Amino acid sequence: MVLILFSLLVAGSLAYSLLSILAALRYLAAGRVARVSSTEPISILKPLAGIDEGLEKNLRSFFEQDYPCFEMVFAVREECDPCVSLVRRLCAEYPHIPSRLMVVGEPGYLHAKVYSLAHMLAAARHDILVMSDSDIRVGPDMLRRVAAEFAAVSDGAQAALATCPYRAVAGRSLWSQLEAVGMNTTFWQGVLTARLLDGMKFAVGPTIVARRAALEAIGGIERVKDYIAEDFDLGRLVAEAGYRVILSSYVIEHRIGSESLAQNFAHRTRWGRTSRRSRPSGYLGQVFMHPLPIAALLVMASPNAWPVAALAVVIRYASAWVTARMVLGAPLDWVLLPLDDLLGLFFWIAGFFGDTITWRGRTYRIDRQGRVVA
Repeated sequence: MVLILFSLLVAGSLAYSLLSILAALRYLAAGRVARVSSTEPISILKPLAGIDEGLEKNLRSFFEQDYPCFEMVFAVREECDPCVSLVRRLCAEYPHIPSRLMVVGEPGYLHAKVYSLAHMLAAARHDILVMSDSDIRVGPDMLRRVAAEFAAVSDGAQAALATCPYRAVAGRSLWSQLEAVGMNTTFWQGVLTARLLDGMKFAVGPTIVARRAALEAIGGIERVKDYIAEDFDLGRLVAEAGYRVILSSYVIEHRIGSESLAQNFAHRTRWGRTSRRSRPSGYLGQVFMHPLPIAALLVMASPNAWPVAALAVVIRYASAWVTARMVLGAPLDWVLLPLDDLLGLFFWIAGFFGDTITWRGRTYRIDRQGRVVA
């Protein structure tokens, strides 16, 4: 019975890995479609808190966009935040770029990022909005690419919300490097496969581009203030409102920095529990996203099954390479991939247990809709 179970899991993992390769190739093919040029004004919104590793270079990359009309809007909770002096210096250094820094105070609800975004949205002047975290770095062509995507018409509609895929850039710690391997392979394989099977009915990641009208149609950005995975649910609500949601062809850099073992394990547990609540049926299927430890279990149960396990390993590495290298332009650590697959399977199992998370020093319960309750 155990052998049959492991055989079925390996077969499912093989099928999933092959499907993820197809999903990546379909995404790449869609990105080669010619897009119209656009110079529609854009507002870039940056919620900030403290000094991240590489923050100055991250912010400069947005100030130095090769685009004719855009503004920068920043938000912090308090005037004494250590990033304030840096932001003001950069605003003065680029006087030709309209920019402002807002001090918004303490949030009236638990989601400080959404609270800051709500204030910045009220102050932003333009209809295309780039909502981007502080740990993101981009090339000078980012705004031109996303503006062109929002100007293009597909199936009679323009894009109303876009996720920018990212390649994770690790810090020096082993745990940071493991996380980057998982993000650049397993995570984005899941996103691309979901896009292939059901279309983009969600959003993910630390940079989302949206039309103001789409946000207003769902009741404003504060509609997602109670969701821990506010990016996912923002895309879901916009799609449910009948607007077109896309996965952008522009890949950004997510500078994840270094973190300790405890920090890594805490947020992986949080992701697992949040994902299970946000997409219960999809979460079950995530078992197939970790072929390497499943193949090892199959060989342990039946050593004669090693050819099947070897095939699973080859296809797993091929699918990881296609996603990391061809889609994201990220390096692939061949040695760390099996370890991250093993950890990924462990945290997938852990995600089934418990409905509480620790976030920003406080403990919350996640309800069945993915909302957090103190």
